Amino acid sequence: MSLDTRTTGAPHDDTAAAAPQTASPLQLATPPGVLDPATAWEVHGRRPRPGWWGWAVPGGGRAAHVESAALYQGTSTQVCGLYPFASGSGAAPRGVPIGRHMYTAEPIGLDPGEWMRSGLISNTGIWVQGQPGIGKSTIVKRLATGLSAFGYFLTIPGDVKGEYSALVDALGGRIWRIGRGLHSLNPLDGGPLRAAITHARSTVEQQRLRETLRARQISLLEALIVIVRRAGMTVTERVVLGAAIDAATALAAPAEPVIPDVLRVLEKPTTDLLGAAACDTATEFRRDQRELLNSLRLLINGAIRGLFDRASTVHADLDSPAMSLDLSALEDDDDDVIAAAMLCSWSWSAAMIDSARSSAAQRNVVQIQDELWRALRVAPGLVERSDALTRMNRHKGVVQIQVTHSLDDLEALPTEADRAKARGMAGRNNIMILGGMPASEVDSIGGIVRVSTREAHLVSSWAAPPTWVAGGRHPGRGRYLVKSGQRIGLPVEMTLTATELDLYNTDLAWQERR
Repeated sequence: MSLDTRTTGAPHDDTAAAAPQTASPLQLATPPGVLDPATAWEVHGRRPRPGWWGWAVPGGGRAAHVESAALYQGTSTQVCGLYPFASGSGAAPRGVPIGRHMYTAEPIGLDPGEWMRSGLISNTGIWVQGQPGIGKSTIVKRLATGLSAFGYFLTIPGDVKGEYSALVDALGGRIWRIGRGLHSLNPLDGGPLRAAITHARSTVEQQRLRETLRARQISLLEALIVIVRRAGMTVTERVVLGAAIDAATALAAPAEPVIPDVLRVLEKPTTDLLGAAACDTATEFRRDQRELLNSLRLLINGAIRGLFDRASTVHADLDSPAMSLDLSALEDDDDDVIAAAMLCSWSWSAAMIDSARSSAAQRNVVQIQDELWRALRVAPGLVERSDALTRMNRHKGVVQIQVTHSLDDLEALPTEADRAKARGMAGRNNIMILGGMPASEVDSIGGIVRVSTREAHLVSSWAAPPTWVAGGRHPGRGRYLVKSGQRIGLPVEMTLTATELDLYNTDLAWQERR
């Protein structure tokens, strides 16, 4: 790098030009031609303005000499090594306060709706990733609390660990605990969407909602069958299942159909069902469709018996500030059970959101999907089916927050097609919040969003304490890098209030008992 010390000369000083060159800075009178700041306004009617060097009056703080600035020059090869010259700043101040910029100390606000209105992002999805214990759920809860205060309806469909229940309770919301001997969730239940169909303002709107409900019923029951058989369905099975759901719905009306109703229809097939399967007799139909019938019997009598084969006891309250479907009673069950419960919860929540958007009092929604991959890794094809059930876009006024530990969870998905679709699911989120993680994880993130070398080093430095000395604070606690598009990220440090420390705490099992 070369150094240029050329002197460009001090700026012109109008007070210096007006003052005699022999005037002493210690003189007791104002030099001739120089306005006295104490009398300039009263005598001359002019706002006093100092010259470049300050007031040339006793006590005016005039500088005896102003040095010219040094000019540094360097080649592009050298200067590019300093880029980025500073971490990003100038973040949108409007939004939920999530902390202060680690280098500039400016407050950072995050409201996906406001960011989209101001042109910073094109959709309102948020992807949160970091290793366990660094505070992923903490920043998600801060966002949920703030957005709830802004008037958003908060929904947590499928809270596997029950870690959001305290927050929902504190907000005055409703918690539904799903499990054996607890509340049940019927995957064929229209729920709040059925009420929206009844109160639709036009025939066209009614038909649209009916088709939406039917598509969700078919998609969800197909997903449950894929889970129990660990394999996909044939085209014929899908056609037959759709016809069976239609028949069961008609027979159960005005009540909601349940899975045993669908099984009974298939055991005694109608002419339409025989035609769909290209069978001449009921015996031939049952033999041809035995895999489908046995899959439904597994849903009724297998590991998830008693959970999703009876009428729903869960009800939507759209006037409530928040709602959670708590699955913690099933946390120790097999992945099949957890995946089925999460998919049913997601579908029910999606129906509730559609119902809320169809009502007169439309509310924006913030939806949290935690432990995302537990529902996707059980069987092939579940990524596409879950995406169809849960895809929420900006036109519905939904802020969708998806939380996971690692992109390596993708590698546990059954097929390469599932892994590619899951990467697309992550990439569709315009906002990424990254907590502490190993360097290898940061490299994986680089395939979705641009992460500079400096940012990668910063995030990986939060992964673990630098020494074995006990008693210090973990370097990643409360620190996050907020990324969006190709912009430089915002390194944020969040400080919790005393109330939040109690409300957001997920380490109760490890606290000392006094």
